[in-house]
Amino acid sequence: MAGGAAGEAQCLSYTGCNFLRQRLVLATLSGRPLKIRKIRAKEEDPGLRDFEASFIRLIDKVTNGSRIEINQTGTTLYYQPGLLYGGLLEHDCSPSRGIGYYLESLLCLAPFMKHPLKIVLRGVTNDQVDPSVDVLKATALPLLKKFGIDGESLEIKINRRGMPPKGGGEILFSCPVRKVLQPVQFTDPGKIKRIRGTAYSVRVSPQMANRMVESARGILNKFLPDIYIYTDHMKGVNSGKSPGFGLCLTAETINGTVLSAELASSPQGQGAAVLPEELGQNCAKLLLEEVYRGGCVDSTNQSLALLLMTLGQRDVSKVLLGPLSPYTVEFLRHLRSFFQIMFKIETKTTEEEHMGGEKVLMTCVGIGFCNLSKTIR
Repeated sequence: MAGGAAGEAQCLSYTGCNFLRQRLVLATLSGRPLKIRKIRAKEEDPGLRDFEASFIRLIDKVTNGSRIEINQTGTTLYYQPGLLYGGLLEHDCSPSRGIGYYLESLLCLAPFMKHPLKIVLRGVTNDQVDPSVDVLKATALPLLKKFGIDGESLEIKINRRGMPPKGGGEILFSCPVRKVLQPVQFTDPGKIKRIRGTAYSVRVSPQMANRMVESARGILNKFLPDIYIYTDHMKGVNSGKSPGFGLCLTAETINGTVLSAELASSPQGQGAAVLPEELGQNCAKLLLEEVYRGGCVDSTNQSLALLLMTLGQRDVSKVLLGPLSPYTVEFLRHLRSFFQIMFKIETKTTEEEHMGGEKVLMTCVGIGFCNLSKTIR
């Protein structure tokens, strides 16, 4: 790890392909160059995968003046970040990962662009690996609003759905720019008041969606009367290139916390076939599991919340989270390397909170990050 004063933009160096997105996003925001070596160096097919190369191209599109050097085998990457530029863009994502893989990182970068970002992403909207576009729309957008990033231009719109393996989905993501972020005190998740969801089916019988809704309601109605699951059956061109179905559920609390869970069917020709009834039940159980874990931010968006706290004004921000995911733990280490920031982490036991699993209270003082490239009108 490269240490030293923040004033000197020293090159940070890492090995391996893990956490590539985290490193590139934080390098871009902190303006520190980055070198990653030995990317899958020992595998039969060494170097960057197609989805990682696509991600690097996307970073190159949203910035201006970035320098990216990759050696012939693709096992070493040097990245010197440019300015976040934004504007009107489009990008074809690799179908081997969901659009969520790319969108998660754009959510971190979009508020700090020079021009408001409006980007069309094409690819797989819902799969079994990455957070789906539905979940990010339901959970990440309310989280951005908490930090003062809101307005009519903040939206994620699904124009077409695309299921793996061929994709064919299309979404529009637009986000306004902000000069500074507000600090947050977000420590009481509140009680669950309603459950909303989307059951989608593409290139299969529309009955699939109804069957998922029935089975999910069978479990959730025992806890709560206010449940509405919307069925979304896209036809023709809008249904992408592969068949599939899935369910995305969100639980909202009286204090505006949104917790989510989702499941999608196996890609065509891969894995065991899943009955819509089973999928609906399992998704409902996953949502209950997420509610049990609790916190004010669901496990998908922990790192986004921590990043926005870090970049806030020089004031104290507090957020109560459920158990930290391994991804989040690594993200905290990266925040320390790139921004020299440490969080105060206090565990809250279940007796103090009277509900669910153990919680973690994360506290930090923002670094006072200021969006210097924002055009003053």
